[in-house]
Amino acid sequence: MYAIIDIETTGLSPGSERITEIAVIVHDGKKEVEKFSTLINPERKISYRITQITGINNKMVETAPKFYEVAKKIVEITENKIVVGHNVRFDYGFLRAEFKSLGYDYKRQTLDTIKLSRKLISGQPSYGLGKLCKALNIVNPDRHRAMGDATATKSLFELLLSMDEHPEQINLNGVQSDLSKSLVKDLPREAGVYYFYDNRDELIYVGKSVNIHDRVLSHLNNNLHKKAIEMKSAISDVKYETTGSELIALLLESSEIKKHQPLYNRAQRRTFFNYGLYSFFDDDGYQNLKVMRIVSELNPIYTYSSLQEGKEHMERLCDEYELCQKLCGLYDNAGPCFYYQIHKCEGACAGEEDVQNYNIRVNNALNNFHFEKQNFFVIDKGRSEDELGVIKIENGKYSGFGYCCKDDALGNNLHDCIKAYKDNKEVRQIIRSYVRRNDCKVIAF
Repeated sequence: MYAIIDIETTGLSPGSERITEIAVIVHDGKKEVEKFSTLINPERKISYRITQITGINNKMVETAPKFYEVAKKIVEITENKIVVGHNVRFDYGFLRAEFKSLGYDYKRQTLDTIKLSRKLISGQPSYGLGKLCKALNIVNPDRHRAMGDATATKSLFELLLSMDEHPEQINLNGVQSDLSKSLVKDLPREAGVYYFYDNRDELIYVGKSVNIHDRVLSHLNNNLHKKAIEMKSAISDVKYETTGSELIALLLESSEIKKHQPLYNRAQRRTFFNYGLYSFFDDDGYQNLKVMRIVSELNPIYTYSSLQEGKEHMERLCDEYELCQKLCGLYDNAGPCFYYQIHKCEGACAGEEDVQNYNIRVNNALNNFHFEKQNFFVIDKGRSEDELGVIKIENGKYSGFGYCCKDDALGNNLHDCIKAYKDNKEVRQIIRSYVRRNDCKVIAF
């Protein structure tokens, strides 16, 4: 016997969010036997974003029973049954968390229709419930509501049962919730961008790697951080695009995150470039540099993910261009900087160096943040042996990237292969940093 379930929740984390609706359809392997559904008062506010997805608002659950009031019914209706769900780990995880809060250890055997679908219906572009049902002409009577999704899952499950050679043993065929193997199995060990989707076919994360297979596996094995565990529990499907070039993967990842603003990238982006490099002139006319937290009304020359990263970069500039530690925000004590004392600073901090000479060296250092040429192509790896990856910079701005055959990597062919992407400071920084660190071929035009 099976208990096909679907739940709606206030969020994605079983540890901190609550159930707002549950539907259970009891199935004997041939037909529906019983069903049960109810709204549940989560005892907290439902966000507007969640209401937009599920249609469940605070007023609807105001008079609904609390979880403890329906817990006994859920135990009874699922007892001695295999709990079936589409990305069942999500639903089952929430149920276990709710019961745990009541002091009850809720345990059931589970079966995931996503993994069973991958086994019996291979080659689908997506295994999320919505797109898979659409591809199989399965009607969902009420999308993103518990009974609607449970009914669609029931129809999918019945189809899968009819396709399996031994439906009576379906729970023993290794299709229990085990996303790691099913998601990683066919992923390439190549550079590219990968996309995580939840069970609603919504994009929740975009990442890049030089080895997609290993990077995705590391996500699925990450049990160290709350956010990582929360995201892992929400992953229902993964897609990817190979790029060959790590630089193109970085650029595509940046573009996709800005375009889609996935749930788990938004939090990352809020903290990704918190510090910037700024320039100003002091009362004596010396050009000063300082790394500090980004100020919205000022445009930084360069950005950093941490203050430490910025200071380490400034230390390298001081060494390379013989700049003053004090005028670069690296020395706070009174008097001349330490470099002056060991004769590595020409004395700007002591008023001894000519202002113009010092500022020339500062400008030479700042030229490091601009492209040496205004119009050029960066040539990198392609997706195959006979292909090249091409990144275009025109008038000092990023134009986009594309691919061309090695034999055609000349003149207009390079221009014609480019797919346009938006320019911004972040992508220019990505390109500058990558070209400095790697032996890339650069072709001016």
